[in-house]
Amino acid sequence: MKKKEEVTTTKIDHPSHYNKGKIEVIDVIEDWNCGFNDGNAIKYIARYRFKENKVEDLKKAIWYIDRILSKLPNQDLQEARSYLEDLLKEQ
Repeated sequence: MKKKEEVTTTKIDHPSHYNKGKIEVIDVIEDWNCGFNDGNAIKYIARYRFKENKVEDLKKAIWYIDRILSKLPNQDLQEARSYLEDLLKEQ
């Protein structure tokens, strides 16, 4: 049986949904020098398949992507939002 400290550290430092595949998402985010919003969007997209509430995590990713889009020049923003709306209509 694991000690309480080991279990707590595992839940905080390396939860099971963090360790799918060969590379942890945090390592990719740091290697790519992602900003806060970029990193969170990547994190939620990369992990949603392993979480109980998949839709919630994808909505979180979209929320961060929308914040990224809101900082783009107006023409780029309109083009990106139009593209995303078209994608959502296909679902």
